[in-house]
This record gives sequence, structure tokens and C-alpha cells, in this order.
Amino acid sequence: MMPLPDFIQAKRELDEHGFVVLPDFIDSAWLAELQRTTESLFDLEGAAAGSEFKTETGSRRLANLVNKGEVFQRVVAEPRLLGFIELVLGAEFKLSSLNARSANPHNGISQPLHADMGAIADEHGYWVCNSVWMLDDFTTENGPIRVVPGSHRWNKLPQDEMGDLSATHPDEEIITGPAGTVVVMNAHAWHGGTANRTDSPRTALHAFYARRDKPQQQYQRELLSEPVQASLNADLRKILALDDSLNDEVTKNCQQRSGFLK
Repeated sequence: MMPLPDFIQAKRELDEHGFVVLPDFIDSAWLAELQRTTESLFDLEGAAAGSEFKTETGSRRLANLVNKGEVFQRVVAEPRLLGFIELVLGAEFKLSSLNARSANPHNGISQPLHADMGAIADEHGYWVCNSVWMLDDFTTENGPIRVVPGSHRWNKLPQDEMGDLSATHPDEEIITGPAGTVVVMNAHAWHGGTANRTDSPRTALHAFYARRDKPQQQYQRELLSEPVQASLNADLRKILALDDSLNDEVTKNCQQRSGFLK
């Protein structure tokens, strides 16, 4: 396995580019379990897959994954991941959502460039950070991520600068990698999924985090079943903000929980 970058190097990349690529982050046994469980859920949920959150033309989605298996609970509380998230958000943060997105084969649709939650840094700094868990190889042809390096520091949204958000940005980079790679991304950076032109789906998990004083994209207290909530240890309850009155205040009545721009 390749060594992970140290935090000094990772912080430099996150500060300058807005993302850091972590090869071999998921070991082979864990990767196989995630692949198997995710595909089983796609089969089980069928046309309703992702409906707790949203559906998307040209892709399959799953939502509320913390409620659907301990293998996913391990993702959101992975200590190595949380260390990288802290580099962007500081010490006070929580899970905002855990979803899966699979770009369909021969899908010519790319996501528009967007900043997650339409977020612009405020007086306290950055407040959203995403991690993309590659369950399949990401190649140049099967719908990899595109990101505009440094755009998290521009303090503006792509629709403020671009007429066509699906167009190629002159500074964008394509992020590829083998299955098992994780990308941690400052979610204020302009990014989006690209078209899958191959014969196979391309699947990833998105473990998305927010600063403690901001709303959750998916309100975990409402979404998680009572048996699941009762089974969670203290560390998971904290990262999910299940006992956090501030999260209840800022999230419960929040009407804007969209993951990317419509």
C-alpha cells in the first residue's frame, strides 16, 4: 500500500488546490464489502433508490447509508478520514450526509460545476468538506470528478462566472484513481461528475461533512431508525450530531439541503 501524505503535505494541497488524493485508503477486504453491499442496495431499492434525498438523470443514487449497514457507519467515523476533514473545517464538525452515486454506462450527461450546498466561506471560514470513496476505478472515460483547483479561495460560485455550468472550465483538472482511493475535497471548490462513456457503471460513496454550526444536508436524527440510533456508540453519535441541540436548531427547519445546484 502507498503511504498516505502527512498532514503538513495534505494541508498544503487542501489549502492551495482544494483537494488531496489518498491512494489505497480502503483495504481490499473493506472495499469488497462496500462494493457488495452497495450493489445489493441498488438491486433491493430498485427505482426508489436514493428517493430519501433525490434522484438524478443518468445516474443511480443511494441515500441515508448510515441507516443501512455497519460497513457504512465505519466510513463516516474512520479516524484517518476525520483527521483530513479537520484540516478544512476545524475541530467542530459533523456528518452532513452519506450517499452513493453511480454514473450509468453510456451516459452523456455531466454534472454542472457546483459548490456543495451553494456554499461560500463565511467569517468563520470554510463550512463544507466532501470525501469521495472510489468503489470502482475512476478513469478518464467513465465519469471521473472534475475540479477547478483553487476555486475554493475565490469566494464566489460558478454561476457567478460561467454561462454554461456544464462547459469545460479552462483550469479544471480530472481526478482519476484505482478503486480504494479516497479524495478529500474542500466542497467550496467548483467540481462535478463527468459523463460515463464506457460499458460499465462507475460507483462512489460521498461522505459529506459540515461545520457544527451549519445545517446537515440529511437530518440524521429524523432519518435513522430507532434501533440503529440505539446501537451506535458515543463516537458515532457525536459525528452524527444525534445529541447536539445546536444541530437540531439549525437543521430541523432548514429547507435548503440540496447537494448540488439544480
